[in-house]
Formats: sequence, structure tokens, C-alpha cells
Amino acid sequence: MANELYIAPSILSADFTRLAEEVALVEAAGADFVHVDVMDGHFVPNLTIGPPVVRALKRIATRPLDVHLMVSDPDRTAQWYVEAGADVVTVHVEAATHLHRTVQAIRDGGVSPGVTLNPATPASAIAEIVPYVDLILVMSVNPGFGGQAFIESSVAKIAEIRRMCSERGVCPRIEVDGGIDPSTAPRVVAAGADTLVAGNAIFGHDDPASALAELRRSAQARMV
Repeated sequence: MANELYIAPSILSADFTRLAEEVALVEAAGADFVHVDVMDGHFVPNLTIGPPVVRALKRIATRPLDVHLMVSDPDRTAQWYVEAGADVVTVHVEAATHLHRTVQAIRDGGVSPGVTLNPATPASAIAEIVPYVDLILVMSVNPGFGGQAFIESSVAKIAEIRRMCSERGVCPRIEVDGGIDPSTAPRVVAAGADTLVAGNAIFGHDDPASALAELRRSAQARMV
């Protein structure tokens, strides 16, 4: 199991009228990444942002931009986000027709590639791509909207993915996104996750900085 914990606040839950301030606030509070959810209104039932916002974030962020593409054609569009300044680009196994090629193109652009699994997609779907990625993102809610309830079966999937990685002698970060708060964070960390995406639990709090600190404390208690 990993012995480092990373927190990636999701700007999906931030106040977009003061986005620069919100990003600065969580960075000052110790965020390790800024998580950027890109939705196209087709692969998921919501529409968020595109490359211009990622490019703008790159100018102000002091932490790496962790860009999660929830789009129907990542084979074509992932390069947009590489060029916009993403530090990590994660694509869905369910959406990428040529997953290995897309992952390699992201890496060739100097960016860390990742792959994402929806809740109903088994861990076995990424068996062939695990050696080629730096990040595996487990969705613990159905993607598209923030504030959803945590799906309990995600814990067993995280543990299975951690075992799969160990058996192959690789150690990508295992990230989990959806319903993460101080009650669920310790369980996913104990299963093998080392990177926590949290939106509502941080930006929905009256004091986002203290919420981030509490999330880290609760999760670190279960790390070894």
C-alpha cells in the first residue's frame, strides 16, 4: 500500500465567479493537485469546461492540474488538454476506442496518462493498460454531477486494482472520485487508494481549508 496521500480538490464544486481565489485557497491549505472535471454533455449528462479554462488555470495554479476527461471521443480530444497545460490527463476506458494509443499520445506530449473506470466497469477492463499509466481513477459515483452518494462496491474494486498492480510490479497512483468525505476516505485508503478527489466535501464547506485538513487527517489514520 502507498505511504503518501494526495488530496485533489475538484473545482466542479467551486464558485466559478471567483475561481482563481478558490484555487489559491485550497492550494494554501495543502492541496496536492487541482482536479478539473471536463464533461461534454454526451458521454455524461452535464457540460462543464474546455481547453480555454484549463489554459487559464495553468497560468494561476501552483499545483499540477489533474484533468479528468468525461468525453465521448478522448482519442481525438485528449491532445487539446495536453496542449492547454494539463499535468495529468485521464481518459475513460469506456470511451476510448484505441486506449493504448491515446495513453501513449498523452505520454508523448510530456503529460502523465491515466485511465478511469465507471462504477459498473470491472477492474479487469484495465488489465492490459495498467503497465502504461501513471494513474488509475476509480469512480465511486456515476460521473456527471457532484454531491452524489458513495457507491459501496468501490472499496472492493480499489483493493482488486491495488492487487492487480502489485502482481504486475507497477505502482500507479490509485485515485478515487465521488462521495469522498471524512467518513469514506479512510475506507478507500485502507483498500489501496492514495489520491482523493473531493468537491462538495471541500468547496461546499463554510471553511474549505479546515475541511481539506480534516479530510487528510481522517484518511492518513488508515495509511501504512
